[in-house]
Formats: sequence, structure tokens, C-alpha cells
Amino acid sequence: MSNVPTTQKVAIVASSGSGVHIKDHPVKLPSQLAPGECLIKLHCTGVCHTDLHAAMGDWPVKPVTPLIGGHEGVGDIVAIGEGTINSPVKVGQRVGVKWIAYSCLNCEQCRKGYEQTCANVKISGYTVDGTFQQYLVSYTNCVTPIPDNLESAAAASILCAGVTVYRALKYSETGAGDWYAKYMGRRVIAIDGGEEKRKLCIALGADHWIDYTTEKDIVGEIKRVTNGGAHAAVVTTASSSGYTQAVDYLRQNGHLMAVGLPATATLDASIFFTVFKSITIHGSYVGNRQDAIEAIEIAASGAVKCHYQTKKLKDIEQVYDDMAKGKIAGRIVLDVNDA
Repeated sequence: MSNVPTTQKVAIVASSGSGVHIKDHPVKLPSQLAPGECLIKLHCTGVCHTDLHAAMGDWPVKPVTPLIGGHEGVGDIVAIGEGTINSPVKVGQRVGVKWIAYSCLNCEQCRKGYEQTCANVKISGYTVDGTFQQYLVSYTNCVTPIPDNLESAAAASILCAGVTVYRALKYSETGAGDWYAKYMGRRVIAIDGGEEKRKLCIALGADHWIDYTTEKDIVGEIKRVTNGGAHAAVVTTASSSGYTQAVDYLRQNGHLMAVGLPATATLDASIFFTVFKSITIHGSYVGNRQDAIEAIEIAASGAVKCHYQTKKLKDIEQVYDDMAKGKIAGRIVLDVNDA
């Protein structure tokens, strides 16, 4: 604890739409931690498209500003608040910080396992400062332990992108052989744009690839490949058209797992065919603590691997620009100690 500095480098957004900048910022010292809080010396953090929305402030639920973004951080606990009782983690332990920074664990939603819709939720990099910094204050009951055999950079994006898709898979009600997800024995159609993303999707095991920038009939192509339609769709795009098309290409009793968050778009689905085909539309919002533990354990086993590029914290402005232009294939992980 004696090695904790008083200042650090952070990537901060002063106000919505003002851009992100690297600045010096105070560190909350161990003596200032409240019971239940922990101070984490971060190794790295993933960058998510949600971070771009947070910086722009274009979602209906507005972020707090000034704001240190980020919600895919991994680091070591260097201090725990005095008076903390029954902490599930300890000083020196490597842990991950997720989108859900804090949930009360006592309200109705938390008791039912829906911690992400807790009435008192705190959101990393949105309503509280996130992981684009070198020292982060988080909560002992909500951080996720990282197994020794999983590298920090490999774990980072699992804490958001990984757990979000994993939870959607869990609740999709698909079976082995269905057109859906590889790890769980399903068959996968990947839909994205560009040659770099095609190569990545095929390398990751996709059974079929569709480039939305060149394919004129996505619905027809999916029905042809699957002999009638997909069993489920995990829609992660920020475009409303991805949702509308999914309702059309799903087969009878198919599941649309709504994951991506367009800022202002609406879901325009035929009520008649949604009912007639017995389509289920399921909003799936990140994951709870157990979902995160399961997703991290799967990654640690080697069954799922995250494809990522490593950059420096000071590169974040360029990363945001590339992300906005759709140039990034896979994920970006920032080394926060190389600012």
C-alpha cells in the first residue's frame, strides 16, 4: 500500500461529445476506502463500443460527466477498505471489473439473480469512473476473480463482450446442432462486413459467412443455408436493420436475443409473423456475477479465445475513431501502465 501514488494517468471525457483526453488525476488512497471498497492496480482494459456511446452521450440514459470510461479491466487488489466484512477477495488477488460495478444484492431484482437491473446499480465507465485509469476503486462483492492460467489481456474483453454473448446463449433455448453458437455445439453463421472480419470469423470457426455489404438478400441466404431459418439470433449490432432481418430469417419457434443497443432506433417487427411463427424476442443485458465467473472459466479452459490487439492508453482517441468507422476486427485491449 505504501507504493500507491497520489496521481495517475486517466482517459477522461469532460462532457458528452467533447472527446476523450489523457490527463493526470488523483488516486483514492487506501486510507480513504469505505467498507466494501477495494483499490485495484490495473494491468489493462478492453475497449467496447459502449465506451464510444458513453463518450458521445447519445443513449437515452445519459452518462455522468466528467467521466473516466471503460468497463473491461483486470488488475491486482492492492487495498481493501477498513471495516470490510467477509470479503470474497483478498489483497494481492487478480480480479476483473465489469460493466456492472456494483449491485446491492438485496433488492428484488438482485435476489432473483438479475443484478444488472438492480435498483441501486452502479455502472463502470458510465455512472461511476471506469477502467481507463491506472488505479480503480471497485467493490469486493462485485469484482470477478481471474484464474491464474488466464492472461489479463485475454480476460479483459470476456468481462463484457464475452459474458454478454454467453448469457444470451444460455437463454436462447437452442440445442446441439442448431444454427447458433460453436462452443455449445451449435452451428454458426457470422454476419459482418469486410475481408478482415471474414477471415477472423472463419478462423474462429464460423460454419458460414455473410458479408452484409455485398449480400443483397441476407434473409434468403440464411434460409437457404439453414434449410428453413436460424434457430436463434444474437444481434449485437447497433443498427435497427439487424433486428428487423432477424425476425424474418428465424425459423418457427426461433429466439431473437437482443443484445446490441442502438441509440434511438426501434424494433420494427411484424406482429403477425412474430405470433404466427411463435418467435420469442428476448432482451439480454450483460450478465450477473455468476455469468461472469462461468464465462471466465470457459476462457481459462481454452475452449473459447478472445481475438484482440494490444495498444497503449494514449492510443484511445485513435481507437475510438477506428471503432466509429467500423475498422476494428476483434477487440482492442489497452495497456494502462503505458500511458
